[in-house]
Amino acid sequence: MATSLPRKLIAEFVGTFLLVFLAVGAAVFGIAAKVGVEGGGPGNGVVGVALAFGLVLLGIAYAFGPISGAHVNPAVTLGMALSRRMSAKDALAYWVAQFLGAILAGAVLKLFVSSFGVTDYTGGLGTNSYDNGNINMAGAFMLEVLLTGAFVLVILLVTERVAAPGFAGLAIGLTLTLVHLVGIPLDGTSVNPARSFGPALFAGGEALGQVWLFILAPLVGAVIAVGIWLITRSTEEMPAELVAGSERQ
Repeated sequence: MATSLPRKLIAEFVGTFLLVFLAVGAAVFGIAAKVGVEGGGPGNGVVGVALAFGLVLLGIAYAFGPISGAHVNPAVTLGMALSRRMSAKDALAYWVAQFLGAILAGAVLKLFVSSFGVTDYTGGLGTNSYDNGNINMAGAFMLEVLLTGAFVLVILLVTERVAAPGFAGLAIGLTLTLVHLVGIPLDGTSVNPARSFGPALFAGGEALGQVWLFILAPLVGAVIAVGIWLITRSTEEMPAELVAGSERQ
């Protein structure tokens, strides 16, 4: 029995909220914190935050994957729509749910650091940035295109019918960890427009002024990923409508 669209949207809303609150929260609450007895131990660091993103997505993939596909990312949804695995109408509805989930998570993160006595160790609510001394605007755009392209391509390939069943979530989670290990030291890593927009909305200032790049570049990366996916997968594995379309070109 097919899952209804409202249930899928609730799954995307909750999943995106969890991704942003838990994974971005790992950076906000502890990337540079001193923990343990008398604050003697190190915080999460880049590796810890990267693992947080991967582990959270791994859990979301297995929990919500059977319901909505666990996109929790507008770039992934765009890739699915362009590869004709979902309709444009459903994709737009997914986008709304994902951005709303990320906005709620951003609001909760802001509440913690503004009202609950919690220190923001990122200095900007876990937002992304360029021209920050580590990378300029052009570099950040290219970085986000490449990282998102790689991430979405992996998702498209491991979620095909011919892929090993049951292992897609593991591959996706590990890939997200890897792209964060690369991107966090440079621009904080987006690869997810909703993840960037939610915190930026409440951080305001420069973060909100720069968020356009972290919305646009991941979407461009998703488009490129679909192009590579169409080239690299075998024709006989394509959905019937894609085969027909490629034969007419």
